[in-house]
Amino acid sequence: MFPMFSFLKRRKKEKKGPLVYLSEPVLLYHTRTEKAILEIIEEKLSSTNVIIPSDYGIKDTSHMIEDAECFVAVAILGKFSSLVCREVRKAQELGKKIYTLDIVKRSSDELIYYFEEGIPEHIEWLSEEETREFFDGFLAEEFMGMAFRGMFIGYRGNKW
Repeated sequence: MFPMFSFLKRRKKEKKGPLVYLSEPVLLYHTRTEKAILEIIEEKLSSTNVIIPSDYGIKDTSHMIEDAECFVAVAILGKFSSLVCREVRKAQELGKKIYTLDIVKRSSDELIYYFEEGIPEHIEWLSEEETREFFDGFLAEEFMGMAFRGMFIGYRGNKW
């Protein structure tokens, strides 16, 4: 890269700590919430060495669970998406240490969550159809906000 464009190059954090596999719903890929999740993992597990499936696009990354020491499953409002369910089952089969990050609420710059070892009993495991219905609620809310307010006065309602 030419020296004058070196500012465009992303600076990568030095990876430290145990290798962690992050299993998150596709809805959170490349969002502010995903960045916050990585900060939580760094704080709680002392690791910046995280396998983030969103970095690989839509490719299946579940084969990487085998290499990880820890597994973090993300739930939104107490629900695992069907993708997260599949990956949790694989981590269980492999005997990985599993943590659950349950995101209860997102407001402006605040993320309210519970982080605990294992899988709490209250977590609901969604099927593919239930996941689709659950995500449709989020997408409809975002679309309606953009459609009615965004065209004229701008829309800043993106919670996630």
